[in-house]
Amino acid sequence: MPGLIRGMARTAVVAGTATAVSGRVQRRQAEKYATRDANIYAQREQAYEQQAAPQQAPPPPPPAPAPAPAAESPTDEIARLAQLKQQGLLTDEEFAAAKAKVLGI
Repeated sequence: MPGLIRGMARTAVVAGTATAVSGRVQRRQAEKYATRDANIYAQREQAYEQQAAPQQAPPPPPPAPAPAPAAESPTDEIARLAQLKQQGLLTDEEFAAAKAKVLGI
């Protein structure tokens, strides 16, 4: 009988040790794979963001500045001043001064 109990005790110790070692190995592998999976998900997310970024429409360019008015010929400028005088917006003196300025007198 003592041999039977000793054999059972030895079997229990061996089985307990094997269970402990197996559990430790299993935990280490689970941690390793969890870290690996987290890295894979992060890489996939980053790749997705890089692919999605170029597909977004770029912001519209700012509006072009208004073109500078074309320089009027002296004749056109004097005609415009004459219209302003006829409309009563310029006096004779103002018209004469503006006309002299356009002609460079």
